[in-house]
Amino acid sequence: MHLAGVTANPTGAWVAQQARNLVSALDEDATAVRFLLRDRDSKCTRAFDDLWRAVGAKVIRTPIQAPNANAIAERWVGTVRRECLDHLLITGRRHLLRVLHGYVQHDNRHRPHRSLDLSAPEQSARQGMAEPPAAAWQRHRCEVLGDLIHEYERAA
Repeated sequence: MHLAGVTANPTGAWVAQQARNLVSALDEDATAVRFLLRDRDSKCTRAFDDLWRAVGAKVIRTPIQAPNANAIAERWVGTVRRECLDHLLITGRRHLLRVLHGYVQHDNRHRPHRSLDLSAPEQSARQGMAEPPAAAWQRHRCEVLGDLIHEYERAA
């Protein structure tokens, strides 16, 4: 998951700029994007689509009034609301960005995903090494987002 930006009033130009920023941040990994599934929002302009086509992605628009066609994105939005935003009082744009970046980092590095055999999308270097049995671990709890989420790691 990548958090491109947050604004109260997105426009087509803003969305296209966020896409350019993301492609720039992904650098060579942007060419690995094979498909871009997007809804039919008018904020996704021709410039937005052309940018993704230029890196080799096929742009696929969801059918009209079919939120289930993009179920993965819809589920992620629901999950971040239920697990994070519903439990916090957001005080402003900067606070929202900080909270969302913290949640995205947790989601990408620690949260188990069923489609990935209960592993996280970003595998840490430690996960590639041989692991002792879970019963032999000394555990260390890390608190994320002000004790809202708990992550567990092997202690040194």
